Amino acid sequence: MTEAEDTARGERIAKFLSRAGVASRRDAEAMIAAGRVRLNNEPVTQPATFVKPGDMVLVDGKPVDAPERTRLWRYHKPDGLVTTHKDPEGRPTVFDNLPPGMPRVISVGRLDLTSEGLLLLTNDGALARKLELPAMGWLRRYRVRVHGGVAPDKLKRLADGMVVEGVKYGPIEAHIDSVQRSNTWLSMSLREGKNREIRRVMQALELPVTRLIRVAYGPFQLGTLPRGCAEEVNGKVLREQVPGLEK
Repeated sequence: MTEAEDTARGERIAKFLSRAGVASRRDAEAMIAAGRVRLNNEPVTQPATFVKPGDMVLVDGKPVDAPERTRLWRYHKPDGLVTTHKDPEGRPTVFDNLPPGMPRVISVGRLDLTSEGLLLLTNDGALARKLELPAMGWLRRYRVRVHGGVAPDKLKRLADGMVVEGVKYGPIEAHIDSVQRSNTWLSMSLREGKNREIRRVMQALELPVTRLIRVAYGPFQLGTLPRGCAEEVNGKVLREQVPGLEK
């Protein structure tokens, strides 16, 4: 089926849920398979089900509002929060600690429990997925404190890319900012951002990370945004930085 035919029939329900900020398309499909989604009071069994204007969509018995315009926020994540909507271990989450008045949002990628700094949040799952893809080519920049001195040969290993426990990591740009007693502060930049990438490659270099702060994700900067605060990205700026963005 062509995209034009899809449009005439409505919007696929997984995409609808994604744009509404309920979940990513993949997670929305899992919710459908689990019987958690209803359309006009009928259970949805296929991700290829279409939603039209005026249709009523329920997830876990709760109505889902039609997607708003696509929005993006910069959020200064403190350490001690997990980037998930529900944590099986009962730890505090980013989404339980957002500033008052925030709509339902999902994160663009993640920062782990002890990491801090810039986390992008959006109400549009399709945008989140797009911004996570390596094809965007966006540089992710960090300030990283490690225990120990950093020899030049270790910086070269980072620049060349590494294989750690069978996982291949791409080149990481790194340079020393300062040395404080037994600690070294580094500026590090990478483009792909696999799960816990910086911590794993630095551990392999026998340089355990003691603090990790993301300061930029593509063109978006942490700047002076206070810890725990969120600030919406201007819509015009968002459209300029993400060509082809749906209005």
